[in-house]
Amino acid sequence: MLKTIVLTVAGLIVSTQAHAGNDRGQSREDKECGIPQSTVSSIQAQLAEVVSLKNGGIFAPNRMWSAVVDRQGRLCSVIVVGDAWPGSRAIAIAKANTANGFSNDALSLSTANLYAGTQPGGPLYGLNNSNPFNPFFLSQGSGIGDVPGGVITFGGGVPLYSGGKVIGGLGVSGDSACADHVIAYRMRRNVKLDGIPAGVGFNATDNIDYAAPNQQPAGFQHPHCFASDIDPGQI
Repeated sequence: MLKTIVLTVAGLIVSTQAHAGNDRGQSREDKECGIPQSTVSSIQAQLAEVVSLKNGGIFAPNRMWSAVVDRQGRLCSVIVVGDAWPGSRAIAIAKANTANGFSNDALSLSTANLYAGTQPGGPLYGLNNSNPFNPFFLSQGSGIGDVPGGVITFGGGVPLYSGGKVIGGLGVSGDSACADHVIAYRMRRNVKLDGIPAGVGFNATDNIDYAAPNQQPAGFQHPHCFASDIDPGQI
């Protein structure tokens, strides 16, 4: 069984869903998030603060879903701030799953780093179809303790590192892919879960690496979204 908690943070309405029982015959141990609840709560507490910053994108403050998965891909938490697009709930979960699923203790890959390679003709073309999101978990309130899956290859998902190891992923969605990346990157840094081993993005990190204007993204690059995009060096 799931319970939904609604609270007000910094004047914004935040809705969060947490697991309160067993579903589909799974034991409590099978459903328990592999990240300590205190850590998950610390991560998600950053959302209301970060969306009030200058992140680029369409909305100010940004309206956003945020999801955390553990290393096994189990959904630990999903929250929403403001009137974010309902369709972004699944996207946030899938971004968290992607960042976790394609990072390890040797290399960190944010979802923004996967954009160019997954375009037609790219070496990772078809990756988006490798781990489909389970539509069983589309409804609000579902998925906590389960593995919804999903692969998204544009900005907004980052892996979470502790002690040099990936412990899970964070995904946010609700604005442009570029603004989503900024928000996820800032949230992770605020809770000091950004100790990545190496990266292929901006400055050899897993930060977003924009292609030059009017040029097709290549390698691990991502296209610009709007003129308001935040430079990766300013994130």
